[in-house]
Amino acid sequence: MRLRALLDTDALGLRLLGGEDELDRTVRGVMTTDLRDPSRYLSGGELVLTGLAWRHDAADSEPFVRILVGAGVTALAAGEAELGDIPEDLVVACARHRLPLLAVNESVAFATITEHVVRQVSGERAGDLAAVVDRHRRMMTSGPAGGGPDVVLDLLGSDLDLRAWVLSPVGRLVAGPRGAGPALPAELCARLAGEHLAAARTGRRGPHRVGVGTTTYSLFPIGGAGRSGNAAARDARETVLSDWLLAVEADAGDWPAERLDLLHGVTQLIAVERDRRDAARSVRRRLAQEVLELVQAGAAPAEIAARLRVAAPVLLPGLGAAPHWQVVVARVEWEEQGSAAGDAGGRRAEGIGTGPVAQPLLEEILVDPLATGPEQSDRIAVAHTGDEAIALVPLPAVAAEPGGSASGIHADTLLAAVREPLSAGLDGDGRLTLGVSAAVHSAEGLRGALEEARHARRVAAARPGRVCAAGHQELASHVLLLPFVPDDVRRAFTARLLDPLRDYDRRHRAELIPTLEAFLECDGSWTRCAARLHLHVNTLRYRVGRIEQLTGRDLSRLEDKLDFFLALRMS
Repeated sequence: MRLRALLDTDALGLRLLGGEDELDRTVRGVMTTDLRDPSRYLSGGELVLTGLAWRHDAADSEPFVRILVGAGVTALAAGEAELGDIPEDLVVACARHRLPLLAVNESVAFATITEHVVRQVSGERAGDLAAVVDRHRRMMTSGPAGGGPDVVLDLLGSDLDLRAWVLSPVGRLVAGPRGAGPALPAELCARLAGEHLAAARTGRRGPHRVGVGTTTYSLFPIGGAGRSGNAAARDARETVLSDWLLAVEADAGDWPAERLDLLHGVTQLIAVERDRRDAARSVRRRLAQEVLELVQAGAAPAEIAARLRVAAPVLLPGLGAAPHWQVVVARVEWEEQGSAAGDAGGRRAEGIGTGPVAQPLLEEILVDPLATGPEQSDRIAVAHTGDEAIALVPLPAVAAEPGGSASGIHADTLLAAVREPLSAGLDGDGRLTLGVSAAVHSAEGLRGALEEARHARRVAAARPGRVCAAGHQELASHVLLLPFVPDDVRRAFTARLLDPLRDYDRRHRAELIPTLEAFLECDGSWTRCAARLHLHVNTLRYRVGRIEQLTGRDLSRLEDKLDFFLALRMS
């Protein structure tokens, strides 16, 4: 704002004492001080307010004014409450250094002037930034991206003092301000993403405010620019798991409408870049779709291998040799409102294509959660068929060799990275299940890898929880069989073995079920089991004898131990 505008505001009670020719100077901020040397707190462009407590005699005015001018201050406003009239020596010093001098009426508080300046400067900065954002939007929609989201976030920081970050739905940091303090911790990113997903599922309009300790974050949804026009007509579940969000370190609850409109404009600008990157994924998606169709159609390995040779340079440029591959299968399931997800009696929500919903989500899940920026997703090819999203993930050959699997994909690692935010986004009526295959090194093994990943996903689907994953390692275990046992058989089997023990525990508080679990986990070792349960061995023998008496089984026999083990797992 201009210095002239301050003098024209009667409510501020300002009177010009010198510097008539400098009234077109720009005021960029305000500072109140009574320090003799406030230079360390000045950055230039300020209106300095002072009560003159720094002045002890006439000789103090000249060095004080010289310091202000050296720091690039716009003007000095001195209060009349302490000394009455402004000292002549200060008027002379300001005139000598061409520093405008204003007198503040004793009836006006410095806080009133400060609030007015901050409000006006902030509004003008917002207007300037809005013009920059609009220009940047035109650049991005008409040609190559003008720097991407990072540039926009830098503008928010430099012009509005707002720290902001772009996060993916699984809490990955997509973009952040450059050189503006430490990055957001991964745990905080996951929490903010989860809070956003949970709020978005309720249908409430953003921004959503989240308190973390003493800091408040405002979360703005970033929808796809290409689909924003009819977003209200679509089910939120079609996009909530793929849209980015803008997290701003500020409480937007008391923002004026102009600033909220500006931030919504910023989200639209970032959405343009998001759509551009989605479009760039179309080549990789098409490659994955072609390979998947060949595999499912039973094409000759030579034909599949030829297609993989085309895909490899796109997904792993410069690799040179054909990579190993892993297959990951994902499925998102929504239940009708009022039905529990995973409940055998639950009804599937109609009209939502779960394969297309899972496709962008799986692309995001497979990116290293510690990686920043969009480039990491350029090596992931995901297709969808029916209700599934299927990823072909290329791995350098060393990742599939014995002892070199650190670079491969592990189901537990995937699960740990996305469980918190996605559980919040799916809470109430949704589930995500993931299956991961072993690495294969040829086209001949790709069909088996696909079936392996699908079997692993079914194992994950049999587990409780909103987000579950299973890997190929589990398919050589009894857990592969359990998901395919019919529910009525499962209930009858567990009831026959465990119900007598549960009834006895309920009546006598005998803890037979915990004793049985510990006994099996200790491989039938009396001493280890007694130590684990803090029991005398004779007490343990009594409990095991009671278990055998109630069930008619013999825990010294392998077959009976196995039956109890499976019953406990299925229950």
